[in-house]
Amino acid sequence: MIQYFSELRCKEVIDVHSGFRLGYVCDAEFDDAEGRLISLVTPGRAKLFGLLGREDDYVIPWGCIARIGGDIILVDAKGDYQRRKRRRHGFI
Repeated sequence: MIQYFSELRCKEVIDVHSGFRLGYVCDAEFDDAEGRLISLVTPGRAKLFGLLGREDDYVIPWGCIARIGGDIILVDAKGDYQRRKRRRHGFI
């Protein structure tokens, strides 16, 4: 049983149907009113070795998670992933 978010951050997310690697969990969305986890977020692929930033993040709804194992999280989304624009961090 997962007790801390840090335990999810160490796990790689993989699609069950295609074997596509979505990356490692970098963020999560919570419902404040009900106190439950809504979705997990993984970063998009790096463009030109990360020099040109990244593609949009993958947002995986909690209902699409098939299994959470020791090292990986298997998702059953059938390739229909929601994408979200990455927030750009300005220079200080």
